[in-house]
Amino acid sequence: MTEKKRLFRNKILKELYFEDSLSCAELSVKIEKSFPVTAGLIEELIADNLVLEMGYAASTGGRRALTYAIQKHVMYLVSVAMDQFVTKIAILDMQNNFASPIEKIVLPLSDNPNALNVLTEKIIAVIDSSGIPKEKFVGVGIGMPGFVNVQEGINYSYLHLPNHKSITKHLGALIDIPVFIDNDSSVIALAELRFGEAREEKNAMVINIGWGVGLGLILNGELYRGHEGFAGEFSHIPLFLNGKLCWCGKTGCLETETSLLLIIEKAREGIKAGRLSRLAALPVDDLELACDAIIKAVMGGDQFAIELFSKAGYNIGKGVAVLIHLLNPKKIILSGRGASAGQIWRAPIQQSLNEHCIQRLFQSTNIEISTLGLQAELIGAAALVMENYERIPVNKSQAASPEIALKTV
Repeated sequence: MTEKKRLFRNKILKELYFEDSLSCAELSVKIEKSFPVTAGLIEELIADNLVLEMGYAASTGGRRALTYAIQKHVMYLVSVAMDQFVTKIAILDMQNNFASPIEKIVLPLSDNPNALNVLTEKIIAVIDSSGIPKEKFVGVGIGMPGFVNVQEGINYSYLHLPNHKSITKHLGALIDIPVFIDNDSSVIALAELRFGEAREEKNAMVINIGWGVGLGLILNGELYRGHEGFAGEFSHIPLFLNGKLCWCGKTGCLETETSLLLIIEKAREGIKAGRLSRLAALPVDDLELACDAIIKAVMGGDQFAIELFSKAGYNIGKGVAVLIHLLNPKKIILSGRGASAGQIWRAPIQQSLNEHCIQRLFQSTNIEISTLGLQAELIGAAALVMENYERIPVNKSQAASPEIALKTV
């Protein structure tokens, strides 16, 4: 098979991964090849048991088109979702079904020189224990916090290697599967763009409410990363004169008044001070359980828990007002762990916009809650691999080199 033919076959598989099904005409447009050439490639993919016929599309007045879909078990994706404290690893098929249980490990990133070794060993263990042949894995996608240079495969905040060597090249060589990394908020935005609330949207902002408050920008229908890939550092907009030191070294960052860490801290202070609440106590050593307990209290109507989220939501709204003034998005999508609290965010953010944003600018901007839930980052990390799929060489281990295969959307 020629390299050119392989490229266009991979483009077809990539497009079918991101859609339930497509016709030959639709695929022809997407891969920019003629209808006869596209039809020939589809026939080959069907013969190789990579693609299957899905029947005829709904009638639009003319002859109904035959549609095609990717076989869900022909390839697999290793997806890794990291935050500052916990890492989750999963294997997904071509329809984003979880092919194995999600593995969760406590893996602090700050001041942890062994973090990359632990991550590598766990990814290899998950792949080995899956029972899936190694050749069926397309690649490993990793969403991680910090300042991530996608092109070079470097995280300037965590998982350091000597002389800023490439994480993707290092991991790819050890795991023997192509590796792709991106900032966690960008990965979540990619999931929303491809499978969630931002699908088909040209201009949307995806706010990742987590231990910080991240941002993924979708501009002109594409993920926007900026000059070096650092666009979207929403957490560190200096909005408050509170004198609180942020982990970035500055004071008054948005994160210091909005993050889930702050909410947990305020909840513990309130409980200690005797606030009436069903939150009689919070787990001390497990931030995830503590956060889940507060969200459960919010959903159950606990006044103190609602107060905590409402205050954080109001302050998030101040940051959203800045985004609307600068970028005029059609949608603001709340995603990430904190979005599981649901509609509680809408009212305080809207109140903040009423006070801090010009009405003419925000009146057509919709605030939406993600439908992808807690798995948004895992789905986005899998999608990160498929965004790069047509660039992965036949010898997959070559893709560990960032100059070969790390150009994404």
